[in-house]
Amino acid sequence: MEIATFGAGCFWGVEATFAQVDGVVSTSVGYAGGSVENPTYQQVCLGQTGHTEVVRVEFDPARVSFEALLDVFWSCHDPTQLNRQGPDFGYQYRSVIFCEGASQLAAAEASKRAADASGRYLRPVCTVIEPGRNFFRAEEYHQQYLAKKGLAACHA
Repeated sequence: MEIATFGAGCFWGVEATFAQVDGVVSTSVGYAGGSVENPTYQQVCLGQTGHTEVVRVEFDPARVSFEALLDVFWSCHDPTQLNRQGPDFGYQYRSVIFCEGASQLAAAEASKRAADASGRYLRPVCTVIEPGRNFFRAEEYHQQYLAKKGLAACHA
């Protein structure tokens, strides 16, 4: 199994999207990239920890490639919005790929260049690509939140 970590706005909807991908073994939502150990949702929402809401995807590379997961990532949010997605705004909602190793880093950078050059977006892609670090699992009530509530998406 391998791990991929993506930030693309509110983690509830991003998790629901990745959970449907064949080859994804499990998903969990959490906070990554910040400077505070074990932050709470309230701390992250205040924007004072430097964390981003993320989804950590455990996947079977024999069934789904990291590159295929990148395609899902680009399609589930607007990577041209800086520090926001829809009605959610702030650093914690930025578009980011946290890479586990050099091969993920190279694939993510190539994928970003391709997305930016595709003509699909009216503005430049502002997604940040960083080495994976400091993942802290979010509180249990956030895990599979939309499924627990019987919802398909966060926003209309």
